[in-house]
Amino acid sequence: MAQKLDVCIRGDGMVGRTLALLLARQRLRVGLVTSAPKTNDDVRAYSLNKASRDLLTELRCWPDAQHATAVQDMRVWGDNGGFVHFASPTPEGLSWIVDVPVLEAQLAEAVRYQSDIACLTAPAPAALTVVCEGRHSSTRDELGVNFETLPYQQHAVAARVRGSVPHRQQALQWFHQGSHGLEILALLPLGGAQGDSAALVWSLPPERASAMLALDAPAFASALQDASHGVLGQLELTSERAMWPLQLARAERWIGTFADGSAWVLAGDAAHNIHPLAGLGLNLGLADAAALAHVLKSRESADYWRSVGDRHLLRRYERARKADMLPTWVACDSLQRLFAHPHASVQALRNWGMSGFDSLAPLKRWAMQQAMQ
Repeated sequence: MAQKLDVCIRGDGMVGRTLALLLARQRLRVGLVTSAPKTNDDVRAYSLNKASRDLLTELRCWPDAQHATAVQDMRVWGDNGGFVHFASPTPEGLSWIVDVPVLEAQLAEAVRYQSDIACLTAPAPAALTVVCEGRHSSTRDELGVNFETLPYQQHAVAARVRGSVPHRQQALQWFHQGSHGLEILALLPLGGAQGDSAALVWSLPPERASAMLALDAPAFASALQDASHGVLGQLELTSERAMWPLQLARAERWIGTFADGSAWVLAGDAAHNIHPLAGLGLNLGLADAAALAHVLKSRESADYWRSVGDRHLLRRYERARKADMLPTWVACDSLQRLFAHPHASVQALRNWGMSGFDSLAPLKRWAMQQAMQ
């Protein structure tokens, strides 16, 4: 691309690619800095809500039903009798469990066929640089942005498993206060409506996570089967296992300028991290992309005279996203802390609260609507 770029996006993950496609629709000249190709053994899966599905469907990047399994029921167990059940109010589902490699491949193909997106091997000058490099963003560090981090005493262990019992489109989650600390186990349905596979996300104290990784495949599957109370029958590990530390984090500043006067903005995991217990991580990153694209689109009407790097436009994005995300940050962090508290009276209170919440239909409906959007 010989002409100077309007926007340079550093990071070609799912948030970066989605943003590139949204901005190319506005006829902006976009450069997307690509990274080394990923291996084929990515075991991640994401729970995406209706807002994310609508966005990706609009971009013609939504996977087929085999790789985007609709969740019809979500069942959550506390650590001493607490239980909550969410049933989908529509045949569409509460959310969708999406196979990450498939979604990444569809976004990559869409980028290849978009003439206004240039794939770059290094950052290039642009009126606006969007940093989508993930939680370990080097650009954010070079800019001196304070990344406020609160480490949890937990690591996530992820893998793929197959059960002898079909998942029946159920997302299953258990909270358990073990001898080493809080454990949160989630089994998310994969393979379509009739599937028997699941994505595992097991949040464990660091030493327990390391011990689980050290087990051979049959021993790991047996431990997982016990922890999930055999709900999916006999389990078989079908992939390698991955592990990473969990944290709550957010950047103090999301916008700024380089020495040459051009603007920069943060999005996705470069701007915020959250505990996976509610399955909202990628949804929040895609919401960043949609919000930034919406703000820049205002240049087509009332703000036609502003540039893509205009500070007033970018401040709108920063204020809107911080305000929208604050309740989510507080809720997820509070839940994690509530279940991590070891005192028996707190344990009794949280399990009583779960069961009480399960009996309040109007409150459950409201909570589901918020999560779906």
